[in-house]
Amino acid sequence: MSSTVAVPVRAGNRTGLLTLLFAGFVLTGIPTVIIGPILPLFISRWSLNDSQAGLFFTVQFAASLCGVWVTTWLTSWRGYRPGLVLGYVLTGIGLAFLNAPTHAVALAATAAFGLGYGIVVPPTNLSAAETGGKRSAGLVSLLNFAWGIGAVACSPLIMLAVHHQFLPGFLFTVAFCAVALAAAFLFVLFPADKHADSTGSASAPAAIPALAITVAVAALFFIYVGTETSIGGWSAAHVKRLAAHGANLATIAPMFFYAGLMTGRGLAPLVLRQFRERQVVLAALVLAMLGTIIVITAASQRIAIGGFVIAGLGCASVYPIYISWFSKWYGAAARRLGGVVFSMASLGGSAMPWLVGFTSMKAASLRVGLLVPLIGCFVMLGGLALLHRQRLV
Repeated sequence: MSSTVAVPVRAGNRTGLLTLLFAGFVLTGIPTVIIGPILPLFISRWSLNDSQAGLFFTVQFAASLCGVWVTTWLTSWRGYRPGLVLGYVLTGIGLAFLNAPTHAVALAATAAFGLGYGIVVPPTNLSAAETGGKRSAGLVSLLNFAWGIGAVACSPLIMLAVHHQFLPGFLFTVAFCAVALAAAFLFVLFPADKHADSTGSASAPAAIPALAITVAVAALFFIYVGTETSIGGWSAAHVKRLAAHGANLATIAPMFFYAGLMTGRGLAPLVLRQFRERQVVLAALVLAMLGTIIVITAASQRIAIGGFVIAGLGCASVYPIYISWFSKWYGAAARRLGGVVFSMASLGGSAMPWLVGFTSMKAASLRVGLLVPLIGCFVMLGGLALLHRQRLV
């Protein structure tokens, strides 16, 4: 069996690389969630129905899926540097043209930054893990918090930019930072890789679970990412419709969902010390369902925002535990099957928010459309029941 061994870099080079990786993930949090707070502006500007508005999420996550495939090829060919440089350049181009005068150009810009962050996320995580050595898990966890900083800050920054008529300037500023990061990655040193032969492995490879289990696991990834993206992505549009003069509060509504998500992920390690992973996931899904029900039935913006916080707290621990289970169940085969599973996650982020918009348009009610992520939580509970019967969880 061939395994990859990371050659450590010197402390100064390591610090420089990690600084860029963390800065890049803070920035990446902004384009990942930016469609949510900016969507009400687009709906008003081009008189979009909810199905047309939902297409922005489809384009963004479909492009992100393509980015995962592109970066897999680039990394195997030339290492991490080309993907990071190309990804941040595309992110900058997309953000620069997002505030376009036409619907078509805005969609193309969304595809560009979706492709960009789809390219940068895998090499960022992998290069941090290799650079960190024994402390790689902690570094990767901190990277997720760094992403959360950008995601939480995005909504209030968009609100301030719109209020002060500085939206083009804000987008160009973030775009410039992305291109500057791309240039910086041209000069930073990465850990070198060498391949060592480890045929003398003491443990046999783990048996791959049955096809039905693999399908269930892929479905859980698809539905979870689709559910999270649907709730966070449609939060601003939903809150805006709850009051005639609530545009400012609506713009920052996604911030509350992602703040709940960040808080929950910070608390998750402490909770997992006291409870089993299955218990935590079940409780988390029930909490996410409760928050979504509050959002759907809310009669005021403040109640809806409280629901988004609860839904974010519920969603927080689900995805990390799914990843942990996948790695544990599939062992070495997880590397081979990971592309399929994480592709399903991107497809979920592409399909389900659009389905929310399509359902909303047909029913003439976004409340009805938001039943889609609620049903998704129910389906995930069914998937967990299947896995429990197989004694996997």
